[in-house]
Amino acid sequence: MKRLASLALALLLPGCGLQPLYSGGSGGEVARALAGVEVAPIPGKNGWLLQNALKDRIAAVPGAPPRYRLVVELDDKIEGFGIRRDDAITRERRTLRARYRLTDGEKGTVLLDATAGSDAGIDVVRSEYATIAAENTALERLAGEVADQIVSRVALYAKRTQ
Repeated sequence: MKRLASLALALLLPGCGLQPLYSGGSGGEVARALAGVEVAPIPGKNGWLLQNALKDRIAAVPGAPPRYRLVVELDDKIEGFGIRRDDAITRERRTLRARYRLTDGEKGTVLLDATAGSDAGIDVVRSEYATIAAENTALERLAGEVADQIVSRVALYAKRTQ
């Protein structure tokens, strides 16, 4: 019975319209398009973290002329929202938002203009060192999440235009 159900599922799955985004592996259309993306420098510590996360995920080919340029503007905000009776903050929210533009490497025309973002909650404790460490850890995680969103969107753009 299980065999019959899995066979029926296998036969129905191609009809749903889903297609693998990274078909062809590292030699596929999307992987080649991502390898041609140059990430413009992003100022600040948060920019450095996001730029490195993007470069890790894009895996550009060294020495190859870039087909695309990715320009990112960041907005990093920490807000306190949990307050005790003595007016001390007990909880913070760190928000990292990115507006990014994918431009044609030769013409400079904007091909994709979008935003990505994520936020994280941080407990504020009596130890200032622990709070700062938690804020930095949150920033590292947020940079990875935002980079994932950006690369996914650029990959979808590459898949649709190929």
